[in-house]
Order: sequence, then C-alpha cells, then structure tokens
Amino acid sequence: MMQPTRFFAIAIAGLAACVASDAELEAQNAAFTATQRFDFEDPWALNFLPDGRLLVTEKAGELKIFDVEEGTVLDVSGVPDVAYGGQGGLGDIVLHPRYAENGLVYLSYSEPGDNAAVARARLALAEDGGELIDFEVLWRQSMQIPGRGHYGQRIAFDDEYLWISSGERQQGTPAQDMEQTLGKIIRLYHDGTVPADNPFADQGGVTAEIWSLGHRNPLGLAFDASGQLWNAEMGPQGGDELNRVERGANYGWPIVSNGVNYGGGHIPDHDTRPDFSPPAVYWVPSISPSSLLFYDGDAFAEWKGDAFIGGLSSQSIRRIEFDGEDAREVDHFNLGMRIRGLTQGPDGAIWVLEGGSRGGNGRLFELTPNP
Repeated sequence: MMQPTRFFAIAIAGLAACVASDAELEAQNAAFTATQRFDFEDPWALNFLPDGRLLVTEKAGELKIFDVEEGTVLDVSGVPDVAYGGQGGLGDIVLHPRYAENGLVYLSYSEPGDNAAVARARLALAEDGGELIDFEVLWRQSMQIPGRGHYGQRIAFDDEYLWISSGERQQGTPAQDMEQTLGKIIRLYHDGTVPADNPFADQGGVTAEIWSLGHRNPLGLAFDASGQLWNAEMGPQGGDELNRVERGANYGWPIVSNGVNYGGGHIPDHDTRPDFSPPAVYWVPSISPSSLLFYDGDAFAEWKGDAFIGGLSSQSIRRIEFDGEDAREVDHFNLGMRIRGLTQGPDGAIWVLEGGSRGGNGRLFELTPNP
C-alpha cells in the first residue's frame, strides 16, 4: 500500500464560459491527503453500506464488499452475466432509499447482446460476503445496439422515483428520437413502473419513461440538497457538460454542442439554438466526466453544498459551486489518474475510484483533510 499523498488545488482559467476567473481560482495549498486503500480489477462504481463497509463493482461482473477497517474484501454472489468489453460490463450499484428496511440494491449493467439494463435484488449479507437474491430486471434500453460504448447507466433515487441515465450508444440521432430511450434521462417508480405524470406519459410505450432528452453519454447523475437533479455528460471532442435536469427539457445532442465531432467536424454551438437547454457549465477541452457527487459532510466543511465531478481523460476532480440556478467551476485537483467514481464516506471523507485502463487495476483512495 502506498503512503498517503498530499495533493494541491491547481488554479485554472479560460476553460469555458461559466468557469471562474483567475482571481477566483487562487490555489488552495494542501487541500487534502489521499491514501490508497485497495486495488480492484477494472472497477466502475462504489457506495457505502450502513455498516460502514463499501460496495464496489468490477466491470467484468464482480461485486465486492470492502471492509474499510480491516482492509479486506469479500465477494457477493448472484451477480447477473454481463457483456464485458469496451465501456460495457457491470456498472452502478446504489442502495434503495429504505435499504435499512428492505435490503434492496439496484444494479446497472450491459447484458449479453449489449443491451443496457437496470435490476434490483435483495442483498443478503453473511460472514463470508453476501448474495443477491430475488433478482429482478426493472428496465432495459429500448433497443439493442452493436458495440459497447455510451451506456450511461448511472442510477439515482429520490424518495419516490428511480432515475436512470441512458447513453445514446455512440449513435447520435437516437438522443432526439422520442420512440427510443437512448440519450435520455429516465424516471420510473422504484418498482420500475412508469409514473402517470411523466412529461410524455400520454404518448405511451417507452416514450412515457422519458424525463429529458438530447443527452450524449451521461455518466454522472445526482441530486443537490434542494432536490434538484443534475447530470454530467461527455460531449464529443470538447463540450463536456454539467446540466440542470428539467422536466421535458431537450439538451440538444447531436444537433448542438459546444464541442466538435471527432476529426473536427463542425457542430453548431448551443447559443445558436435557444430552444434547447444550455449546459450550466461546459468544458473545452474535454475533461471526460465520469461521476457526480454533491457533498454534504463536515470533514470538508467549506465544501458543503458543492459538487465534485470525476474526470477520466483530465485525470482530475472538478469542484463546482452554486448560486441559485447558476453553477461555476472554482477548483480542480490533478490526481494523475483516471477518475471513475466518487462517493462520500460516513465521516465525510471523499472516496475516489480509479478507472482501470484497458481492463487493468483501479485503485481506491480516501481523501481526508490535512491537519
């Protein structure tokens, strides 16, 4: 295990509109200490259990329980078969809001045949690990797409609804097709049924599941303290976005973007089409957002209410501040590794999961305040 490493906030400027000025981005020295806690095989997501242990998914189809105190890992059986490769495999793991009562966890994954799915099961814990029982698929993307890219597959909850980010599978145009659930944010009840008050419910079919559209590859999905849903998504070449997710809103992909197509093909900017919802923050060049966390702990008291976005290609964590409906980046932390997942620990520490490159290992770090 590596020794704890002290990281520093790096001042930046000029990345995008809505990003802070030079004066507002003064570096904060010794922001935190990062301690490596474990090494997983191509991990994707992490979430804490009420007992303080950590659930971690590995893309190849393994679900692990990491004991924070002991530094040991146990296996959970009953995980479904997954289509592992590219961006496909076992994805998110999220506890039901009433997990303490019902023991339910929700998983996203790419099925054999390369369709994205979300399922739930009861997590039966035991001394030697655990088992997923009463497994039930609640949702599938509306069509199978060849290739293993842009699944999205983040899961979020509020007290009544299940929210799913569904990528457009590198196809572009389905994000605007109301008869497909690709490139959409999905809103369901916790049991997978469709609320009658969804914005397009009267159209029936899979259209009734849609809450918002025009998304590319939404890999961050989280609620702020006021109950507002946000998503962080990858643009093409540049144009990564943080979006305030609104009922029935269209975010414009692939018709508009503040990036360009790979190879330099032009895409009209958001400001050319005010009928589409613009991003609250965007990044040029890309940061490759992978995850989104709203922080409400006391360990980093000055960051309470801020959002953190993990970056893959940027190998960084971005800190976002909010003023009403406005958002702006105020710091970034260069960690020198592809950031795949973020979560907050019971004591307010921030836990960071490194994304394995080409199926390689991915380290787990705990970020704690420096004295």
